[in-house]
Amino acid sequence: MMKVRLTLAAVFVGLASSAVAAPSGQQLFEQRCGMCHAVQAAPGKMGPPLAGVVGRKAASVPGYAYSAALKNSGITWTADKLDAYSKAPTKVVPGTKMLLGAPNDAERAAVIAYLSSVKK
Repeated sequence: MMKVRLTLAAVFVGLASSAVAAPSGQQLFEQRCGMCHAVQAAPGKMGPPLAGVVGRKAASVPGYAYSAALKNSGITWTADKLDAYSKAPTKVVPGTKMLLGAPNDAERAAVIAYLSSVKK
C-alpha cells in the first residue's frame, strides 16, 4: 500500500511540474507585446510590426509615427540592443514613446529568440 501511495505521489508531482511549463516566446510576445505590436502589419496597432526586426534600423517601417528620439537614435536592432531597450526603453532612448519595459530576463530572452526567428 505504501508503494502505491509513493507511486501516485510521484505521478502527481510529475503532472504538476509539467503542467506549469514556461510560456513560449510567441505566447509571451502575444501576451506582453501584442497590445501595441504584431509580427506582421496589423491595422489598429500603435507600434510597428516586428517581423524582421533583428538587423533592421530603428524607426524604419513606413507608416508609423516614431518619436524623434527613436528616429535619431542611429540604432540597428541586434538581440543585445533589443534586450536593453525592452528592459528599459527610456534609458536606452530617452524620449521614446515606448514607456513599458519587461523586467524578467528569461521572458525577454524568449521573446527576442522568437522575434529573431520570424522573418518578413
